[in-house]
Amino acid sequence: MRILVLGAGGTGGYFGGRLAQSGADVTFLVRPARAAELDANGLRLRSPLGDADLRVAHVTADALPQLAKARPFDMVLLSCKAYDLDSSMDAIAPAMGEDTWVLPILNGLRHYAPLDERFGARRVVGGLCFISAMKGADGEVRHLGQPASITFGERVDEGEPHADSKRTAAFAALCARANVDHVRSLRIAREQWTKFTFLATLAAGTCLMRAPVGRIVAAQGGDAFMRALYAECLAVAQAEGEPIDEAAQQTALATLTAPGSPLKASMLRDLEAGQKVEAMQIVGDMFLRARNAGMEAPLLATAWVHLQAYETGRATA
Repeated sequence: MRILVLGAGGTGGYFGGRLAQSGADVTFLVRPARAAELDANGLRLRSPLGDADLRVAHVTADALPQLAKARPFDMVLLSCKAYDLDSSMDAIAPAMGEDTWVLPILNGLRHYAPLDERFGARRVVGGLCFISAMKGADGEVRHLGQPASITFGERVDEGEPHADSKRTAAFAALCARANVDHVRSLRIAREQWTKFTFLATLAAGTCLMRAPVGRIVAAQGGDAFMRALYAECLAVAQAEGEPIDEAAQQTALATLTAPGSPLKASMLRDLEAGQKVEAMQIVGDMFLRARNAGMEAPLLATAWVHLQAYETGRATA
């Protein structure tokens, strides 16, 4: 399987790097400045799961069409900020041959409709990941914490049988060979909504309070606040036909209300740095789904207003 990975930053750099480390045929699509870094220093992974210094294949946008024509790609791993989706689709388009499929591991769910429209639904597999990673000041990929997993599976419409496919099986085999923690799901929508409800709660709660989970739940009413916020998200999943099972709820709540926890959403880290945030793609989308279902979601609504105000202030600063 020949894989193109969009970018060599935190998420794409980590998962693509682990696959390349195991001998998989991986090429990174990068900007010229990042290509120069890779030429000079290689791809450097710094992780609690093991460091690595790798020489990896990479290509810039101007050379991609010729490369894809000479050696077509089987799969594109799409790892970008959700607000960069349009430019990312433009970037990978030359690599999308007739049989090429794309695995997006973006946050949220809003990206599937544009991807389906651009490339065709049959070529877009469902995916998500759990990792905290970033590109460091010296160009290294820094993996923060222990989790580093990827989940993927064929998407199916309601009423259809669970999906299986040779392409997801082949990618699962590559992940296994690379010792990448992975789940090949036959019902990816359930996995997506389990993460979406958790992430929307974490992002809305920590951004609204400008604090990690431990500081929120230490405040009077903080534990109840996080539980009520999660309940709003669970109600949206129920309305969308993807209720979250009890075991997954309890696991999420244990994390969302853990005393002393330093956990905060990556959105809050971006916000604290004055950077652009995935407000619409995560919190805004969850709130709009609640509103469209005729549900009251006052905590989501408050967090959404807060994030909009931040984005307006950032744009006018």
